[in-house]
Amino acid sequence: MPILNVKVSGQKSVATTKAIHELLLDLTHRILGKKKEVTAIAIDYLDPDCWMVGGKLLSEQGKNSFYFDIKITDETNTKDEKAQYIKEAFAGFEQILGNLHEESYIYVQDVRAASYGYGGKTQEYRYHH
Repeated sequence: MPILNVKVSGQKSVATTKAIHELLLDLTHRILGKKKEVTAIAIDYLDPDCWMVGGKLLSEQGKNSFYFDIKITDETNTKDEKAQYIKEAFAGFEQILGNLHEESYIYVQDVRAASYGYGGKTQEYRYHH
């Protein structure tokens, strides 16, 4: 736990992938208190000619963007922790990608413990055992 699905505008790059992974792994552990060893991060790259914001392509705007969602077990983090996570993640992506479009989104998704798990066991099961 947790799983992060990331979309980034631009060309696929091992250096960028590693930088994003390091950023999100650190923030997810440090701010949300999630264990690094069970954090999964999947990163997809999209051509700026395939990403529109406000009816204009990112390539036309000369901007970069990202979106990611993170699924965490409901009631395990406070509003303040999630707000800090979103703030620091946005700032980190700004440093990595540069020239970031303000309409770059982060979605911290609280998932019910009985509906979410890994290794064939729900988080609810893990809580009780």
